[in-house]
Amino acid sequence: MKNLTPSVLLDRTMDNLRDVWTGVSTQAGRITRGLLNLPDRKLDPSLPPAAVEDLRERIRECLDGKGGAVSARARAADLGRAYMGLNSDGRRNFFALLAHEFAPDRDDILALADQLRDSEDPSGQQETEHRLREALVSPREQLLTQFNSLPRGVKFLVDMRADLLSHLKDDPSLKNLDRDFGRLLRSWFDVGFLNMEQVTWDAPAAILEKLIAYEAVHEIESWDDLKNRLAQSRRCYAFFHPRMPEEPLIFVEVALTEGIARNIQDLLDLSAPRNPSNDATTAIFYSISNTQEGLLGVSFGNFLIKQVVEDLSREMDNLKIFSTLSPIPGFRRWLEAEALNLDHPCAGDFRKVCAFAGADPIDPDNAKKLLGSSCFEDPAQLEKLRGPLTRLCAFYLSATRAPGRSLDPVSRFHLTNGARIEHVNWMGDTSPKGMAQSLGFMVNYRYILDDIEENHELYRAGERVPMSSEVRSLLKG
Repeated sequence: MKNLTPSVLLDRTMDNLRDVWTGVSTQAGRITRGLLNLPDRKLDPSLPPAAVEDLRERIRECLDGKGGAVSARARAADLGRAYMGLNSDGRRNFFALLAHEFAPDRDDILALADQLRDSEDPSGQQETEHRLREALVSPREQLLTQFNSLPRGVKFLVDMRADLLSHLKDDPSLKNLDRDFGRLLRSWFDVGFLNMEQVTWDAPAAILEKLIAYEAVHEIESWDDLKNRLAQSRRCYAFFHPRMPEEPLIFVEVALTEGIARNIQDLLDLSAPRNPSNDATTAIFYSISNTQEGLLGVSFGNFLIKQVVEDLSREMDNLKIFSTLSPIPGFRRWLEAEALNLDHPCAGDFRKVCAFAGADPIDPDNAKKLLGSSCFEDPAQLEKLRGPLTRLCAFYLSATRAPGRSLDPVSRFHLTNGARIEHVNWMGDTSPKGMAQSLGFMVNYRYILDDIEENHELYRAGERVPMSSEVRSLLKG
């Protein structure tokens, strides 16, 4: 079904940008009556050391700002097209140059900090503070802002940051460059700028293609599956930024039901009967997919959920319950990592799981044995461990490594946004992916509108992980 993938869509975007930015350079030449000369200086795709000097000079030309705004845009477009011609190694070298040679001037910053500390004149302090703020804005940040001024420049920067993230793990020296990217993107993608639109079966083909390609939680397996997700008893919403009107940032998929759904296969079953929307009492958020990897760390969560809830509430006053049916992506990995810990609060349940899998709890290869145990792929066999595994899953979902920092990323997202843990669902997802990630468990996070703010504050302060009495009873054993 997935004829298009995110990488294919990215390649298509880059091709379109090359064409648009070539036009920017051509137009600049006409406006400046040919005074702006930008020869087609293609860089070696891997950007070896011999090519770095040319790149360094082109970056400096962009930052110099000679020739006014038109010339600056043309130089930025020229540099952007050169970047798009680089391969993975070349882009890594491009980032290294920005990170190491176009950082803020540390000596200037320290001198201004000393001057501010020693100054006793209020007006002088204000002037020094102003100069210090300007000194903290790196040359590379100024360059990124120039790209932002180009047609579709915001999308280019989002994709550029996605490239940067792919190199960050192997090269920690790029971390401050990523911080510059993140700071700019968070300011440009303030939630107040986002527009929400409902996606229907009649939506443009390009939007439906992207919904299929970017669905990250439950793969869309066929056109019938897609049509089912856009049917009368379903809702799908896309969020857009005004500077990226053709690029959805997030897709939110919702099912309208007569109670809290606890199994994803039942929820998405094409043959299951569908009740009319006006009979629904519950809205189930079953998939939230971010489409732009470059926006990692830019949070829209609380905003987008509230927007969807408000839209649904206006449309159907019969909806009283708002809940998710969510995956638990880290549960099995955590189980295998912690099973050797005999001092763990859940040590008794760990022993039962290890014995069932035929693994000795003190065997150093225990985790590998758990991972490879075929009994974990058989729901009927797993039924023998329903109690211990459910308690372990509840513990995992409610555990934090620091205030407001749940072990599970999906749990962290919803608890931060003011939800509570409502139900831990045994065999909620029996797909191969569901069994591999969470031994088939899913979880409902419930959004009770009057409690959202209080839940958010208590969770972030580390005072309490909001949960239902049902889940609290699981933790008591």
